Amino acid sequence: MFSGFNPLEQTPVLGYSHLDDASIRAMEDRCGAHHYDRLNVVVRQASGSWITDIAGRRYLDCLAAYSAANPGHHHPRIVNAMSKALLGHYASVISNVVYTDPLGIFLDRLANFVPPLAPRFGTGGNKVLPKNGGVESVETAIKMARFYGWKAKGIADGSQEIIVFKNNFHGRMITEVSFATVARYRQGFGPLTPGFVPVTYGDLEAVEAAVSSDCCGILVEPMQGEGGMRIPPPGFLQGLREIADRHDLLLLFDEIQVGLGRSGLKFCFEHDGVVPDGLVLGKALSGGLVPLSAFVTHADLMDLAFQKGSDGSTFGGYPLACVAGAAALDVFEDEELALSAERQGGKLRRAIEQIAARSPHVKEVRGRGLFIGVEVHGGQAMDFCRRLVDQGLIINASRGHTIRISPPLNISDDEIDFLLTRLEAVLL
Repeated sequence: MFSGFNPLEQTPVLGYSHLDDASIRAMEDRCGAHHYDRLNVVVRQASGSWITDIAGRRYLDCLAAYSAANPGHHHPRIVNAMSKALLGHYASVISNVVYTDPLGIFLDRLANFVPPLAPRFGTGGNKVLPKNGGVESVETAIKMARFYGWKAKGIADGSQEIIVFKNNFHGRMITEVSFATVARYRQGFGPLTPGFVPVTYGDLEAVEAAVSSDCCGILVEPMQGEGGMRIPPPGFLQGLREIADRHDLLLLFDEIQVGLGRSGLKFCFEHDGVVPDGLVLGKALSGGLVPLSAFVTHADLMDLAFQKGSDGSTFGGYPLACVAGAAALDVFEDEELALSAERQGGKLRRAIEQIAARSPHVKEVRGRGLFIGVEVHGGQAMDFCRRLVDQGLIINASRGHTIRISPPLNISDDEIDFLLTRLEAVLL
């Protein structure tokens, strides 16, 4: 039996430890991989739209962990659901040889939360395959397309091709970096995974030209995040849908960063009136409190590709993650987070555009909802981000040239004013 919990008086007043910031940074430097260019802040607490350092200084989180914390940090309803699961002894990982009610409930909830996908295959409804980090569900989508190409289209196994897009970002596992067009993601990690054909984002003629007899799918972000906060040109996603239908390809959307209300609608693809055949979700799916991602597709397609033994994940869809996921979906709907993103994002973008019109540094402002990019001249966006940290904002750059602004979707008017005041101080 467990001996119990530490008394509250033994809990540090602020954060997990009393170690000073210099000691924490030294530990990371000595014992960790140097794979992130970090801002000089050690976070001790996070709540709502704010994070706090050991001195009690608060910073407005303008990244929301790249859209993972859409409902804000430590949303009380999600925390409460997870706490009840832990204290109620139904949160632990359980072998997939048996059933659990959190998984069944979460699968049902998400399958019906997403609009019916792949309508050309009939009205069988959606099925969900859960994983942990988002890149795992990207892998699942790739497996789906390749299996469809082999089983349904008769493509020789090993010859399947998937069309992808330049400046994409779908994660950093070997398969995903194999079709990344940013050299530093790929260099030195070969041999790389074949079977991907990269074309220019927004270029339908290039997509059409890339379709071969071995092509089985198209994998695309409905908005590019790491690629520079790029909105697709009008008609692009509709054109992809037409090409996919004409050539019997699976159209797969990666909405890990831009889904679940981030763009001002429930899903980003709804801006263009296009329904994909498969959808990848992650990050905000659990409210940012535990790794959880999912691949969602038509029931018949899921059953075609994934039979007993063809896929699996020890922690994919484990009880605690499913409890968090179900609670996060409830929060999304009950608190109308997509509507909040549309309303607050429009207000924020219009104000930033007014600042940009007076700024000698800003080249362009673009975005949807609370997914906003401020491209600067000279490609030195990170310099501005570091200055903004000193102003009390946590913010980062996309592709080196664009300041990325993606706060929690329930950001308040006062918090927007705080953000705008700091942006104005740095950009003017």
